[in-house]
Amino acid sequence: MLRWLLVTFLALMFISWLSPLLRRLGFGRLPGDLRFRWLGRDWDVPVASTLLLSFLISLIAKWL
Repeated sequence: MLRWLLVTFLALMFISWLSPLLRRLGFGRLPGDLRFRWLGRDWDVPVASTLLLSFLISLIAKWL
């Protein structure tokens, strides 16, 4: 259980580190990505970008 928690934490850190680069490439602005302001803060819910990245990673993993 601790291993999965650590992997999840590291993946979230890696994704947040790559977020500005991915945003410049167009991820986070696809149709299906939600962006709204609530309680004075901007919230992003990148549903379509997450599905696309998941699909690309699964293709790469299948080829390796």
